[in-house]
Amino acid sequence: MKRLLFTSLLLSALTLPCSLMAQDAKAKGKGKAKPKRPDAVGPAIGANVATPVSNIKTLKDFKVELIYSVPGGEQGSWVNLTTDDAGRIYVSDQYGMLYRFKAPAAGQTLSAGDIEKVPADIRGVNGMLFAFGALYVGVNDYEKKIPSGVYRITDSNSDDMPDKVEMLREFDAGSDHGVHAILKTPDGKGLYLISGNNAVLKEGPKAGTPDSSPVAKLWGDDHLLPRMPDGRGHNRHVMAPGGIVYRFTPDGKTFEIFASGFRNIYDGGVNRAGELFVYDADMEYDFNTSWYRPTRINHVVSGAEFGWRNGAGKYPEFYIDNLPATLNIGPGSPTGCTFGYGAKFPLKYQEAFYALDWSWGKIYAVHLTPNGSTYTATKEEFVTGGPLPVSDAIIGKDGAMYFTIGGRRVQSGLYRVSYVGSEKTEGTMIARTGSEEAYAEAGRTLRHQLEAFHGKQDPKAVATAWPHLSSTDRYVRAAARTALEHQPLAEWQDKALAETNVTAQLEALLALTRRTGVCPTHRPEGSYQPDSKSRDAILAALLKHDFAKLTPEQRLGYVRLIEIVLHRFGNPDDATVAAIIAKLDPAYPADNFELNWLLTETLAYLQAPSAAAKGMALIAAAESQEPQMEYARSLRFLKAGWTPELRTQQLEWFLKAANYKGGSSFDKFLEFIRNDSLSTFTDAEKTQFAELIAKKPERKSAIENVGAMFAGRTPTMWTLDELSAAAKNGMKGRSFDNGRKMFSAAACYTCHRFGNAGGMTGPDLTGAGGRYSPHDLLDQIINPSKEINEQFAPIVVTKNDGSIMSGVVVNLSGDGVTLNTDLTDPNQRVNVDRKEVKSIELSKVSPMPPMLLAMLKKDEILDLLAYVLSGGNKEHAMFGK
Repeated sequence: MKRLLFTSLLLSALTLPCSLMAQDAKAKGKGKAKPKRPDAVGPAIGANVATPVSNIKTLKDFKVELIYSVPGGEQGSWVNLTTDDAGRIYVSDQYGMLYRFKAPAAGQTLSAGDIEKVPADIRGVNGMLFAFGALYVGVNDYEKKIPSGVYRITDSNSDDMPDKVEMLREFDAGSDHGVHAILKTPDGKGLYLISGNNAVLKEGPKAGTPDSSPVAKLWGDDHLLPRMPDGRGHNRHVMAPGGIVYRFTPDGKTFEIFASGFRNIYDGGVNRAGELFVYDADMEYDFNTSWYRPTRINHVVSGAEFGWRNGAGKYPEFYIDNLPATLNIGPGSPTGCTFGYGAKFPLKYQEAFYALDWSWGKIYAVHLTPNGSTYTATKEEFVTGGPLPVSDAIIGKDGAMYFTIGGRRVQSGLYRVSYVGSEKTEGTMIARTGSEEAYAEAGRTLRHQLEAFHGKQDPKAVATAWPHLSSTDRYVRAAARTALEHQPLAEWQDKALAETNVTAQLEALLALTRRTGVCPTHRPEGSYQPDSKSRDAILAALLKHDFAKLTPEQRLGYVRLIEIVLHRFGNPDDATVAAIIAKLDPAYPADNFELNWLLTETLAYLQAPSAAAKGMALIAAAESQEPQMEYARSLRFLKAGWTPELRTQQLEWFLKAANYKGGSSFDKFLEFIRNDSLSTFTDAEKTQFAELIAKKPERKSAIENVGAMFAGRTPTMWTLDELSAAAKNGMKGRSFDNGRKMFSAAACYTCHRFGNAGGMTGPDLTGAGGRYSPHDLLDQIINPSKEINEQFAPIVVTKNDGSIMSGVVVNLSGDGVTLNTDLTDPNQRVNVDRKEVKSIELSKVSPMPPMLLAMLKKDEILDLLAYVLSGGNKEHAMFGK
């Protein structure tokens, strides 16, 4: 009975938003000799007008105006913006042509007569920039009426209108993830092209011409076990390097790969220090798997690899052979980006990097802080609305931000954001201490010195780069390794094998492995034979190290490097395989998920005798489905070490996992893991376990799987004052293991990501300790609707027939709006026709259950708090005795 009470409390909390009635909100506005403001016309969704400002929120003292509701039948759906030297704004229809207009004066709107057609014979523009006396555009024509690629448009008859179209480079593109934005390089001499993972440059360097690209063409999938492609077939054919940032000359004759490994970057921005940032997409089909990567802000540096691979093959951030995100945002659909330079905003917002999320209807202000040669970052919701498919943003010559909504033929509109407060808006830089600025400038200068060796051979490169292979700055180490990869092997191969500094040797041997070993997916046809001499020398150098004495970061790099060596060169002799197992097995299992990820994969690949027992023990002990799924994925080709008891555990786990929830491909990935695992069963095992293999899982709802350990307990209606008082003096000597257990038992993983595990339908809690005190975190849990994180705020949809539903917008197309109405199941979606909708309002009620702590005891709550606030750090002072 008590278990049922807890379940009913949770169910009522999850369904409460559906009982809300949307409030009528009508926008007001006036304009001189102008048509009535578009946001005052008709209902919020049903009419052919853009989302009204009543459905849009921004920060205090900022104002949003809807200045033009685009007539879709005549001017399409707008996706890209730029300004020319005269301050006029150009805009592109995703499936059509270009338009131009002057920004209206403060308080004024635009009419259709204010919009000029640009006569250039061009269409499908997804990126554009005025530079070097021309309009450069990135064309990604879905309808393939013209070739996709990079074009330059100039004024041929001096009538102050660009009309002459010249193709500079053609791309094989035209679907999603194609040719996108164009930006000016920081030196003012060239251009960047932002492209997704379905854009392929048709013509690279000519035969015999040296490639000056900072990215050495040494990429590969580099997965030790066969990678599982996407279960729904998405991009199965697309292999490394994925999305690319190109650097090219204004005449288009030189096209270099500046950085790679992206999924679908659409836009970017260059900051005052000349550093490039982009906003990369996630893969929502992968929600709630270990390989899911949130949308992310990336600091794009010369020669960088960011680890996108298709299906389950995406690199986690701890892999030594890719760079991490500067900031993980969460689920979304990245579109336009811009820095706030030139805005008449308070200084903090002039310096911000604005990143637009199309599907969740957000403009984030990302605040970057220099940290060595790179940056750390925080975010806040600058503009948010529902639905608000933001597509691009620019800072106008008048100091306002202009942004569009549109794309995929949804209703489009043009908006203006102005600052109307009293805070100072004059100035250029946020003041930092002299030591902070000097440290950051020294780090960037050093990295740039190393990057000067990218894409060319230089006799000074090895001597200059080598000392920095052991830098504590990950970006500096990567720059030094990339410099090595461009130099003749004879200058540094022996040095790499003889290096005694562990960190430096790992980087040098990674470079050597990439130079001398060819990934199987990129090997030339014919009788290619891996270089066994290099393999044996690299492994011998690695086996000399005492694994137990390595730092945690070195251990991750060590095991990952062994994986790449085995993948690129193939297995060594049996004695060396035995030596690798002997080196790694004593450290397995480790005390962290990241190292266990690598050890399970490597030892299972090598058919280590202990891998089955240790791997299944890890699955049994894992608090959430993500690590369980990762270990099961690694064990799926293991044939050694299975006992009847372990096989029983494995098959029973598949029955349990059938109730786990995730993205659209989640069930297919589970099916792949199960089928691969069954292929390792002997005929005798298939006979012995025939009944269990044939058993169908008992389907349970997410609610039925929550809180089993609380059966028989009486709920306690905890108050904030009670728990806050307990936390005031009770956050010492807490139990790490019990806190971790409570995080799982209270179903926090269902919606929240923590470290490399958890769902994506609630805020990421990994960095909660930097945002919340114990009191504030308790307040968020007990009173979830007091202050709703707008990134995850549901909307309430009221249809013309009076029916109401609540959820978050996850997709739009034409008149269709797709909602996720159950945050415990990311794949649960409902489609709504905009024409049937009366209104859409932001919900005032959080989807988070308000009685979440009712079944926990006081000490369990304090342990849970300590676990979250410590960031899962077992060594934190809160766990000290």
